[in-house]
Amino acid sequence: MRTSKDSLLEQAKQLSAEDKCTLIDVLHDLNTPPDLELDAAWPKECNDRLAALERGEMKTYDFGEVLANALARLKRI
Repeated sequence: MRTSKDSLLEQAKQLSAEDKCTLIDVLHDLNTPPDLELDAAWPKECNDRLAALERGEMKTYDFGEVLANALARLKRI
């Protein structure tokens, strides 16, 4: 028996935030073709960014300031 979309949505609403995120990731992966080149390059990119951060070559931003700026920009739209 097939489960209806509405039933699935109701079940999804009952999930924890973590399980909802997992569900979103799985559904996204089902509908997005894999990018093997990107998947292979991503670990090196992460390591390069971390190394740049540790060397002081990367500017960081306070999350509260970023959020406040984003909200201010959204209010202008």
